[in-house]
Amino acid sequence: MSENCALRRANVLANHILQSPHHPSTISLAREACLQYTPPEVNESYGFQVKEMRKLLDGHNLEDRDWLYGIIIQSNLFNRKERGGGKVFVSPDYNETMEQQREISMKRIMYFLENGVFKGWLTETGPESELKKFALYEVCGMYDYSLSAKLGVHFLLWGNAIKFFGTKRHHEKWLKDTEDYLVKGCFAMTELGHGSNVKGIETVTSYDPRTEEFVINTPCESAQKYWIGEAAIHANHAIVISQLEINETNQGIHVFIAQIRDQDGNICPNIHIADCGHKIGLNGVDNGRIWFDNLRIPRENLLNSVADVSPDGEYVSAIKNPDQRFGAFLAPLTSGRVTIASCAIYSAKVGLAVAIRYSLSRRAFSIVANGPEVLLLDYPSHQRRLLPLLAKTYAMSFAANDMKMMYVKRTPETNKEIHVISMGLKALLTWHNMRTLQECREACGGQGLKTENRVGHLKGDYDVQTTFEGDNNVLMQQVSKSLFAEYVSCKKRNKPFKGLGLEHMNSPRPVLPTQLTSSTLRCSHFQQKNVFCLRERDLLERYTCEVAELQERGKSREFSFLLSHQLSEDLSKAFAEKAILQAVLDAEAKLPAGSIKDVVGLVRSMYALICMEEDPSFLRYGYLSRDSVGDVRREVSKLCRELRPHALALVTSFGIPDAFLGPIAFNWIEANAWS
Repeated sequence: MSENCALRRANVLANHILQSPHHPSTISLAREACLQYTPPEVNESYGFQVKEMRKLLDGHNLEDRDWLYGIIIQSNLFNRKERGGGKVFVSPDYNETMEQQREISMKRIMYFLENGVFKGWLTETGPESELKKFALYEVCGMYDYSLSAKLGVHFLLWGNAIKFFGTKRHHEKWLKDTEDYLVKGCFAMTELGHGSNVKGIETVTSYDPRTEEFVINTPCESAQKYWIGEAAIHANHAIVISQLEINETNQGIHVFIAQIRDQDGNICPNIHIADCGHKIGLNGVDNGRIWFDNLRIPRENLLNSVADVSPDGEYVSAIKNPDQRFGAFLAPLTSGRVTIASCAIYSAKVGLAVAIRYSLSRRAFSIVANGPEVLLLDYPSHQRRLLPLLAKTYAMSFAANDMKMMYVKRTPETNKEIHVISMGLKALLTWHNMRTLQECREACGGQGLKTENRVGHLKGDYDVQTTFEGDNNVLMQQVSKSLFAEYVSCKKRNKPFKGLGLEHMNSPRPVLPTQLTSSTLRCSHFQQKNVFCLRERDLLERYTCEVAELQERGKSREFSFLLSHQLSEDLSKAFAEKAILQAVLDAEAKLPAGSIKDVVGLVRSMYALICMEEDPSFLRYGYLSRDSVGDVRREVSKLCRELRPHALALVTSFGIPDAFLGPIAFNWIEANAWS
């Protein structure tokens, strides 16, 4: 050690011990000014009318939505809290126990009942009443998915089962009391051993002509009804999906009403109920398990719009084909899937609104030495994380609105198309929600871990959507099978394609250009008529060809479907993504020239190109060359830069009240200050 170095250290120690002042020439640590919060609105401009964009996105019943937002925000029953800067937020208290969450969920439902939220949900008919119900249900789901899941079980499953499968006597007895919550219903279909495979459920119901009663029995442990929402505590009646045996002949799946609790909440004789326990989310819903020990119910408790049993035990049905009869019994699940898909998009909107607003006020790192730190959303990598998901959410909003309109205006002729589209969109939109919430959680860094900021916990609550009312992978297989059946039928009859969006199959096969310029890639005709239609057409032809070849080699049709699962996955995804793109194009075509139309055009191009970039089938089957894939990737980055100035306006157009977002969407410094 040099003498100078030793002397300098000795002086430092001496000054420290004697607490003498620093020599003016020594280096001092000056306190830097804290990072200041600046509202995004200060530096961001709106390039279009956000109120008009909101009308386009929500699609219907804006006043009803705002009315319910207000009912929730003004009541302390919804965990109303004032945070830094005087802003009010509402969100469930996830620090509560499972039992407390269940209790408060039911109290909130009773509060809604007192305020007339459910008026007409079952007793009124027509598109207007159904659209209003969809709108209010979506608002409930944005606040707390436990709340909307409980409502979904009661109204969409129990209530709609009575509405669709019952006849006049059932409607008069049950619907009004259900709407007024004098009856609390659940839907007992899923079993421990059979979920997606409804045909295979093992609960058995037989008929006793001596007493004119049905007898419901759980013959084995795998036949216990499982994951039945509302069953653990609150429901006093259940829709029971069961095999029906008449004179030792199995007539297949049928639907019954069974009372499971008395008016005091006591479990009825010959019934056993157990709790499913704590879950990764959705703990405000009391999921239960049910066993039936030769439970007797009146003959009139068979919902008999599809089939009936006479007093002396004769089985009667206008639908002779068992497979068609089974299909008729699954009709209520379509409304559930429509609702699940639309709710998933509103959940993604909450996540994106929080993450993008945060990224417009949170800074990190400097590009130049001693320069200002950079807004997160000004980093190209951050734009790449969030803006394609934002565009997809917009596109899927249009598709969800189209699906709802198709559903409320349904006719016997359109039922098949609604069934197929709702399966495909339910799968794609719920998968998109999970991916979006995870990316938003990560994009918020450590703040995304806090439950008060909503994003992370939304993911836990909404995770169930990917498997309930149809496992997504199984639903997508059913989509492909439906397309297969349509293709085979048209070819056999030598008839043109009509329905399921397959009309493009009647036109010559599109040919993609070898040179993909920016203008080509953004051309709507190129995106839809060329790329997306070519992909669906080619995959459908490949799928039907592969299944046919397997059958020629002696495989059964069902086993051939199983072996062709990879093509099936590609095809169903192509079908659903094309339907979404068509919905955006339809919305865009109705808009007058102007700023909103221009931005929707950017969103549409981002949606189309990010689908092309992310789906390996474009490269796998040669629709795009390796060079073309590079062109697509570069164009997506350009679109990110062009959408960046509209980011705040795009999430503001969601129309979500500030109170429904997390504190980090606003003054995140004040929200985390010492208090």
